[in-house]
Amino acid sequence: MSSPPASAPGASPSPAPESPVDTIAIANDPARSEADWYQHVYQGDTMPQLTLRAVLMGAVLGMLMSAANLYTTLKIGWSFGVAITSCVLSYVIWNALRLLSGGRLSEMSLLENNCMQSTASAAGFSTGATIATAFGALLLLEGHHQPVWIVALFTLFSGALGVFLAVPMKRQMINQEKLPFPSGLAAATTLKSLYSKGAEALRKAYVLIGGLVAGLVVGIFNTAEGTLGILDKFFHKTRLHLPELVPAAGYATVNGRSLIGFGFEPSVLLIGAGMIVGLRVCLSMLAGSLLLYLWVGPALIAMDAAHLGETAYKISIPLIGGGTIYHLPRWALWGGTATMVFSSLAALALQWRTIARSFSLLRRGKNAAAPSELDQRMAAIEVPLSWLVAGLIPITIGLLAIQYVAFHISPWLGLIAVGMAFVLSLVASRATGETDTTPIGAMGKVMQLLFAIISPPAASSVHVSLEHNLMAAATGANSASSSADLLTDLKSGYLLGANPRKQFLAQFTGIFFGTLAVVPAWYLMVPTKEKLEAFNPPATNMWRAVAELLAGGGLDQLPPSARMAIVIGALVGVSLPLLGKLRPQAAPYLPSAMGLGLSWVMVYSNTQAFAIGAVISWLWTKVHARTADAYSVPLASGFIAGESLIKAVIAMAATAVGLWAARS
Repeated sequence: MSSPPASAPGASPSPAPESPVDTIAIANDPARSEADWYQHVYQGDTMPQLTLRAVLMGAVLGMLMSAANLYTTLKIGWSFGVAITSCVLSYVIWNALRLLSGGRLSEMSLLENNCMQSTASAAGFSTGATIATAFGALLLLEGHHQPVWIVALFTLFSGALGVFLAVPMKRQMINQEKLPFPSGLAAATTLKSLYSKGAEALRKAYVLIGGLVAGLVVGIFNTAEGTLGILDKFFHKTRLHLPELVPAAGYATVNGRSLIGFGFEPSVLLIGAGMIVGLRVCLSMLAGSLLLYLWVGPALIAMDAAHLGETAYKISIPLIGGGTIYHLPRWALWGGTATMVFSSLAALALQWRTIARSFSLLRRGKNAAAPSELDQRMAAIEVPLSWLVAGLIPITIGLLAIQYVAFHISPWLGLIAVGMAFVLSLVASRATGETDTTPIGAMGKVMQLLFAIISPPAASSVHVSLEHNLMAAATGANSASSSADLLTDLKSGYLLGANPRKQFLAQFTGIFFGTLAVVPAWYLMVPTKEKLEAFNPPATNMWRAVAELLAGGGLDQLPPSARMAIVIGALVGVSLPLLGKLRPQAAPYLPSAMGLGLSWVMVYSNTQAFAIGAVISWLWTKVHARTADAYSVPLASGFIAGESLIKAVIAMAATAVGLWAARS
């Protein structure tokens, strides 16, 4: 490892760190000044960072992760940060390539790996959320895809907006306030350990790779028959196949009809997600789903049967599959969505101090003294304001143009959406920095509610109102999510002594690679409305439901039972965060409002798999806390990355084969 650069003039003398851990401690210590960081941690001018091989490696991994995250967003309603996964995979893959080359390839430096991580995160995380939620909701509502150029340009511009919005927040939140950004700290510590050849870090890397391989294998063997011909032949020859779903014995049917998704789903992706999410949320999900499937759903089905034939009666539980399957979440999503929306807004309101601190950034710089020599040195490596202006002007013009041409959103409404993206990014980044949780659900709902107020729906143009509501919300939500996630990577770079300008360029480059991968992946993975409905996508359904209520005719279109579910869900969503705030000692024992809401948006088999993962992690901690703390998250991350990646590849391959067969 290269020695640190010469100290900045005027910096107070301090002993050089003796180990990699010491440099992270210095960079993360609130009592330390920027002079200490520049003197003892910064090494962006003495070590390779923004190299072609680092960017290309990050681009390839990010493109794969973007497809994987698109699949997880469709399957379970959210995506996972790729920082730790990408840096470990890059380290392992590059060293494998070095071994195969007989040592002709040189070792990738610590900062090259961090640069790769930044490129991969921008590509893998910052481009797919808008597609799966807003464009997915439009597909459900309109029955057809938007043109490729609209999806590609909107994804590129909204993701790039998030990259640039992270710039003014970085020096305040990371350099000066030193917000923890726990995932960024974990990624930096992992990289430091890998490069110090620590045995523990290497074992974590092997565990993650093992989990990834297990996810790949399970993802292949639990693929439904009829999805891909070559897999069907393989299953028939080997007689090795995991069923998509094992029905719950004794409770699989009501009135001779099946309940969708009621049983066990052999999926390590869902189990891995449960290992990360934790026991409280996952048990809340399982309890809520059991309540729906064993009591509320059957009661409503009986009520529907009693009123069969009454023309004015609105059936609560819809049937699918030619009238053979009850689809409980299509009714329950109204109550579940209300619970999540109101709990998110209540939690956001209770974090008013965090929100207020977010805007301290806007006050920074008043009455500032003349810049010192250190300030000038820091300004030479930080992203300059001129870059911010040069990027935001064309990005804003591009977003205004695409919103106007594609979705009939007037320029002044588009400007409000872009302005709100900055406000929401402040709040989301602060929340991520302090708690490692990005309230992106609340961000999207705030935008949807705002645009329902400033652009009221007109009875003659409900379709236009729906587009306004969804795409304006997508502008703010995707940008806020992107900026918060990218600040997590900038935190890693700060702890490792990276050059912020080079890291920014890596992130900006990643947006293009991510868009290049995720847009065709969207059309291949979800070729039709029916294919999207088969996912029963929780987040997509929630966006659609809120948009319909705000822009499409209100509550009168719903059966009375669904209206009651909305009221009850709203009360539950507000009550649980308030109780947790008023009685902090009882908060760990209260059900999770988000878990309860998700339980009525997902099918039962998903919530059961989540709970299994959470219980495994909890038992592991009880039996051997040290290994659980060290290896449970890498193992779970491998499960998620492996299965989601192979599932995305299989779905895209199936569509490609179908298109080729139709043309031949």
